[in-house]
Amino acid sequence: MCGIAGFIGAGTAADIKAMTDALIHRGPDGEGHFADQHLPVFLGSRRLAVVDVPGGAQPMWDGTGDICVVFNGEIYNHQGLRRQLEARGCRFQTDHSDTEVLIHGYKVWGMDLWAKLNGMFAVAIYDRHRKTMTLARDRFGEKPLFYSAHRDVFAFASELPALRMHPSLRAASVSQTALMKFFAHGFFPGEHTPYEGIAKLPAGHVLTIDAITRSIDIKPYWRFEIAPETAPTLDVNELAEEVEAILSRAVRARLESDVPLGIFLSGGVDSGAVLSFAADAQPAADLKSFSMGFRETSYDESSFAEEVALHVGSTHHVEICDLEASQKTVPELLKRVGEPIGDSSILPTSMLAAFARKHVTVALAGDGGDELFAGYDPFRVLERAKIYNQIVPKPVHAAVSAVAARLPLSDRNMSLDFVLNRGLKGLKHAPALWNPLWLAPLQPDEIADLFATRISSEELYSEAIAAWEAVPSPHLVDRVLDFYTRFYLTDGILVKTDRASMMVSLETRAPFLDNELVDFVRRIPWQAKLQGDVVGGYSTKWILKQALRRRLPSGIIHRRKKGFGIPLARWLKDWEPPAQDSVPFVNSEKLMNRWKDHTTGRRDDRLALWSWLSLSHSLNEAA
Repeated sequence: MCGIAGFIGAGTAADIKAMTDALIHRGPDGEGHFADQHLPVFLGSRRLAVVDVPGGAQPMWDGTGDICVVFNGEIYNHQGLRRQLEARGCRFQTDHSDTEVLIHGYKVWGMDLWAKLNGMFAVAIYDRHRKTMTLARDRFGEKPLFYSAHRDVFAFASELPALRMHPSLRAASVSQTALMKFFAHGFFPGEHTPYEGIAKLPAGHVLTIDAITRSIDIKPYWRFEIAPETAPTLDVNELAEEVEAILSRAVRARLESDVPLGIFLSGGVDSGAVLSFAADAQPAADLKSFSMGFRETSYDESSFAEEVALHVGSTHHVEICDLEASQKTVPELLKRVGEPIGDSSILPTSMLAAFARKHVTVALAGDGGDELFAGYDPFRVLERAKIYNQIVPKPVHAAVSAVAARLPLSDRNMSLDFVLNRGLKGLKHAPALWNPLWLAPLQPDEIADLFATRISSEELYSEAIAAWEAVPSPHLVDRVLDFYTRFYLTDGILVKTDRASMMVSLETRAPFLDNELVDFVRRIPWQAKLQGDVVGGYSTKWILKQALRRRLPSGIIHRRKKGFGIPLARWLKDWEPPAQDSVPFVNSEKLMNRWKDHTTGRRDDRLALWSWLSLSHSLNEAA
């Protein structure tokens, strides 16, 4: 695991050093640089040594000095790929470095390499013979990669602050469109970043730039797609057994490490599954599991995590934290994270990562389970929402929404008033917008008012709409599964997890995003993921729960999901709002009025106000 950076064009060795220095938290164990002054091309890396500690230093070259790679991530099938490459005549210099597999894989398979990789990665390969630089990002974007193409330089880096250490990017201006989309989603969708001229390489894409002409070509090598079999050949028991077998292999592959490794344990189904399968591969007592406990009962799940740990037999570590005391760390956290994060659970996630890092360097997590198996609450109400939208007249709909908006402000985790308020807001729009609007800090008309610029829902949610329309299945659940997996997971959840963990030099791994598992689950009919009916209600993640019924306690499998949150609604009453004009383009006075209405209990604006805080701290820290 590393932080990487590089550029082609204007700049010096001091610039690449400054860029990699800004990534020291991602790689505290070593650094390396390369400079070809003639083109010029510069590459740099900061390393967190996890696999082949003595042999994996970067930048890494092939034996002829033609191919150079810097790499952030882990390739879980590198041993199998190494055997294939050795059979093709490749001779490896390292003992078991997955980085060297990328070098030989590129030489043998070219652009076909990326589809063969099962792992998380952001890679840059400099081909000295062809005079090209190739950047590639893993299928779900677990590892970040930002880039910018200007007249005099093409630059890339693992994080925005590192990229902006290049002199040509220090004065990058803030993008109004990107900020509007941030308030519309709670994250930056697709290629968007806070800055003009700086983009994310999309997940599952590869970028090639000619070092001489600076021409750029970007292509997808993989795209997530819900494609359920219309007539599945396996019955429910066989489906569950196959999910169990594949997930077992996925966890086992992610246990390879030359440094201490542990498991994040929330007390839910997904993390419990990861721990259970890990215990199949090695003695349970040797497994370290970690959870955070909170004194506020609405947010505390530590007893459930301890129940799972006791059931499996892991050596469990739990730290009870005072959320009220931890709120004092929020400003510093938002400054350090490097970019605006619209999800306030970045705080408990970062606390858990810091706690685990005292004991281990790698942690497995349950990210991806809710998205792939329909685990979120909106899946339970989709059919009811469709019926409500069809039978309730628009004037009545508006009246119900107005009543919900006046419910007393609650402090409880995922309280009824908050869920009801968000749910009703989306239903006056087309189904393609329901889910983004349910997650939205602000609605389209509110964003237009805040920025004093009229913008349509179609423009705000263009990425989500395009994806919705591209889903082959016509069913509502399949389309929503696609949204949560392709957008919410990739641009929201995984960004939060990566920044929170790498901030403390902890590598996290997600077995649910294994290639084989994803390919199998995306073809499972939605009825096997969401069991029940409109009258009796739906059970989420049904086929996964069937796969785990012999592994985890029944009470854990069937308990209601609880988010990993903080008492944000209450905290905002005690916090100081951002300074006036701290965020470009927005009307601070309107946000101040929202702040006052929230603190007096007249409305619940926790998502919008957190987004404002996050933007203010991140953008001003970077200035």
